[in-house]
Amino acid sequence: MILFRYLTREVLLTMSAVAGILLLVIMGSRFIRYFSDAAEGDFPVTILGSLMVYHLPGFMELILPLAFFLGILLAYGQLYMNSEITVMVACGMSPGRLLKVTLLPASAVAVVVGVCSLWLTPAGALQTAATIEEQESRLDVSVLAPGRFQEFGGGRTAYIKDFSRDGTEMQEVLIHEHHQPGDDGTHDYVTRASSGYQETRMETGSRFLVLNDGERYGVTPGQRNAERLTFERYTLRLGLSRDRQELDSMEYATTAALWRNDDDRAQAQWQWRAGLPLMVFVLAIMAQPLSRVNPRQGRFAKLLPAVFLYVAYLSLLLAAVDAVGSGAWASTLGIWPVHGVFLVLGLLLIWRSQRKGMR
Repeated sequence: MILFRYLTREVLLTMSAVAGILLLVIMGSRFIRYFSDAAEGDFPVTILGSLMVYHLPGFMELILPLAFFLGILLAYGQLYMNSEITVMVACGMSPGRLLKVTLLPASAVAVVVGVCSLWLTPAGALQTAATIEEQESRLDVSVLAPGRFQEFGGGRTAYIKDFSRDGTEMQEVLIHEHHQPGDDGTHDYVTRASSGYQETRMETGSRFLVLNDGERYGVTPGQRNAERLTFERYTLRLGLSRDRQELDSMEYATTAALWRNDDDRAQAQWQWRAGLPLMVFVLAIMAQPLSRVNPRQGRFAKLLPAVFLYVAYLSLLLAAVDAVGSGAWASTLGIWPVHGVFLVLGLLLIWRSQRKGMR
């Protein structure tokens, strides 16, 4: 029990450090991308925190297997360097027992990865897509920046010269609306106003942009004729605040819905989600023999080959998912042969390590 707690603590502490670094790098990269989009006016800065939280399960389901794999390699490699495992072997710790000790924390990590991949990640992806879709489908004063042409949902482009001191009224507003052929009228509309503000009618939830003292032009590309309308007050409907567009995608579907769906893409997505917890156990089996190093070699001697092995594992899984989704590979066979190949490889590495002896 003492050895179990000691080994588990070493592996989990190392895994936590690796996972923290990887999560910081990945989330930092995604945050910079979203911050750049917010600076361009695609959505308000205030929703950045929510978007990062929604992405967290998707990051964790990919980071934790790799972090646990590296945690075993680094922790056990250090124990080999200090000859601590040599002492454990002398006290009766067999390779099989060491493997059992390794698989116990692997079970806890697999549960966390399974919760993320099967439930939290699809829900977070749906929330992220819905939030961005809602922001892109409406024109909001809070995301407009003076002196810029900014695109919004509905084929609109807006430009404002400046805001009033209290930030509630826009000055010198220019809005271009593009209507695709087949809509009610094929005109492009350009609206110019000296000022404008946004209002929401609470009884209906409708949002409007109210423009004052301006002109509205309707033109058809390729024709010389144009319509001109002058107004003192013009109201442009932007959309419903409470509207939420439904998103239909395999990525956002629940795991139960994917299980019942016989479509190849649905089966590929389901097998990918279910295979991530299994991947934790396979990596744990491969990591134990790979962590065995000679004290003269250093604890990082087998780290690079192990990383290449992980990259090959993940790449083959992604290729199998694409093949199943496109119908090139039978969904009944699925991605499970890839897990089986690396499981057999891990067992062969353990057998080879046992044959050499743990000296």
